[in-house]
Amino acid sequence: MTQHTQAAESLVLIDNIVQPQFKQQRTRKLAFSLFALVLLLIALGGTAYWILIANRYVTTDNAYSSVELAAVSPAIDGTVQTVTVVDTQSVKAGEILVILDDTDARLALDQARAELGQAERRVRSYYANGEGLAAQVASREAAQRQVAAQLTVARADLDRATLDYQRRQALANSGSVSGEELSNARTLLATAKANLAAAEAAQAQSKADRLSVIGSKNANAAQTEHTTVENHPEVALARAKFERAQIDLQRTIIRAPCDGVIARRQVQLGQRVQIGAPLMSIVPLHDMHVDANLKEGELQRVQIGQSVEVVADRYGHEVVYHGVVSGLSGGTGSAFAMIPAQNATGNWIKVVQRLPVRITLNPEDLVEMPLQVGLSMQVKIDTAPTAATAHVSAMNPTH
Repeated sequence: MTQHTQAAESLVLIDNIVQPQFKQQRTRKLAFSLFALVLLLIALGGTAYWILIANRYVTTDNAYSSVELAAVSPAIDGTVQTVTVVDTQSVKAGEILVILDDTDARLALDQARAELGQAERRVRSYYANGEGLAAQVASREAAQRQVAAQLTVARADLDRATLDYQRRQALANSGSVSGEELSNARTLLATAKANLAAAEAAQAQSKADRLSVIGSKNANAAQTEHTTVENHPEVALARAKFERAQIDLQRTIIRAPCDGVIARRQVQLGQRVQIGAPLMSIVPLHDMHVDANLKEGELQRVQIGQSVEVVADRYGHEVVYHGVVSGLSGGTGSAFAMIPAQNATGNWIKVVQRLPVRITLNPEDLVEMPLQVGLSMQVKIDTAPTAATAHVSAMNPTH
């Protein structure tokens, strides 16, 4: 009994030692299996997330807010009389920014108004001269007919005087006519010849006078032909100068071309400014966009029309702007540099280039959370195909 009891106690002791070891091994195997399963699930989930979701996005933090500034410059020369705005001030379209001294502009307007009145009176005189010249032509024609009649009379007188002289000369040889009668006949013949010459000269003068008046009438008609006082070229030119003077007077008041914020004000009170001189700039905050600089390899999947989510460092991730890809730049920044890079050298090293991509933001987002120029942005482009991008791809096969 003692041996059997010792054997049983030994078995119980062995069982108490071995079973916990087996349990620990099974627990470790189970934990390892669970850990491996979790790792596998994480790997599968990460792969699925990358393939299905993450892989469709192109992201970059090399992006900045930008806008086309509205330049404010004068359209006429002048002296600054009033400046109504300062930097950082918000303005509305049409609001007065700068007022120039309008003394010269008002004088020019008065002069142009007077010149317009003179031109209208001068053109009216053309029409009045036309009627007068027409009457002069009729008078010259009547005078020419009168001279023609006088010429006919002078020729008849010459013929009669010639016949009388020839008769008296024939009778003078027979003594039937005295020398005095013959001398008188000779005088009458000379007078008739002189009268004929005078009549012919008068006819030539009358014809020349008539042609001169006709020429004047035609010249005057050329100035009024197919026109009225209102649309005559001289009046139209004077009116254009008058309207230009009116516009120049209006341009002495410089107004804001759009809504925005004043930036880079350079004009000062009393300054003499020239046409086109930069006075200030206006930042149209409602028309802000983002320039995202993407790597050249990332552009394979980027197309115009794709949706974009943008986060500004100023507001943080709590504010998300929505937009679309609206354009790709025509070249990299280095290509448009003042001194472009020259890679045809022996020590050339390839550098991944970046291309600016324009992203148009939703105007409603900008109204709620306005941006300023040059802010750092984080961009996430959704490259998943949509109806808009498919249409763009069909229209632009090169993209």
